[in-house]
Amino acid sequence: NTEECGWDGGDCVVEGYPDCHVGFPSLIADGECRSGAYNTEECGWDGGDCVVEGYPDCHVGFPSLIADGECRSGAYNTEECGW
Repeated sequence: NTEECGWDGGDCVVEGYPDCHVGFPSLIADGECRSGAYNTEECGWDGGDCVVEGYPDCHVGFPSLIADGECRSGAYNTEECGW
C-alpha cells in the first residue's frame, strides 16, 4: 500500500479521498467512526462517520459521546465540540 506500488494497484484507493491511504478502504464511510488514519481530514473524517452534527470542527473518536449528558475531558470538552 505505497505510492510506488500504485496503492496496491488501486485496491487501496478510497473513492472521493485521493489522499486517504488506509489498510482497509472499505471501512471508510461504513457507518462506524474509526480513529487513527481513518479519522483524518485526508479521509474525510472516516468518510463522514466521525463528523458530529452541529459541530463541524469537532473530531473525536466517539461522536456519539458528544452531548450525551455526561461531561468528558480532553478533546470532548472543547469549544469545537460545544463544551
